[in-house]
Amino acid sequence: MIFDVLTLFPGMFTSPLQESILGRAIKRELLQVRTHNLRDWAEGKHLSTDDSPYGGGDGMVMKPEPIARAVVELKQKSPAAKVLLMTPQGVPFKQQHARDLAREPGLIFLCGRYEGFDERVRQTLVDAEFSIGDFILTGGELPAMVMIDAISRYLPEVLGSSDSAETDSFGDGLLEYPQYTRPAVFDGMSVPDILLSGDHGKIASWRREQQLLRTLQRRPELLENVLLSDNDGKVLERLRREIELTE
Repeated sequence: MIFDVLTLFPGMFTSPLQESILGRAIKRELLQVRTHNLRDWAEGKHLSTDDSPYGGGDGMVMKPEPIARAVVELKQKSPAAKVLLMTPQGVPFKQQHARDLAREPGLIFLCGRYEGFDERVRQTLVDAEFSIGDFILTGGELPAMVMIDAISRYLPEVLGSSDSAETDSFGDGLLEYPQYTRPAVFDGMSVPDILLSGDHGKIASWRREQQLLRTLQRRPELLENVLLSDNDGKVLERLRREIELTE
């Protein structure tokens, strides 16, 4: 997988791409992240990539010409790469998007600044628009990093365990079950006995129930889009009744 990032601040990616799982994956050549300065495709004495908006208003708008030249050049090297625009107006980025995008041969991230992009960039150059939340950041670089991190987890051999991406929160649409490690007792709180039992069937059942409970308590809207088994449905109904009794 090759990630190409078009940005005015390529230096923002240096440290995050050198650390932890991403850093190790890049060293092992399991993925590649290439950052490109948009000014390399700008023209004129000042290499301007933005200009004042038609119709007036505060702020500046990213010009279409440098972006178009950059995308065309990158697509010549990776014709099948998808162009992704980082914008608060995009669809909310979800785990399923990360899973699907990991199957692409390459991705090109457009990171905006100022008041955003000339609308013609959206209309002619972009395959998909994504947002990582209903809030405003100073630019698209952090969202691009978040998406690269999430997508990379689905690439072969990036994670130590091939099951890790699927058992984490949102891997199957639910929040993850509680996790414990040594010591067995900490500050008077003990690890649940079932996790010490050695009965893998009961442990799996307990973890599934905990996933359902945690999702029901914290993110109930997620349950509307999760494929649940008949047993899951029965457990969920029991959990709902138990919660109602305690309220």
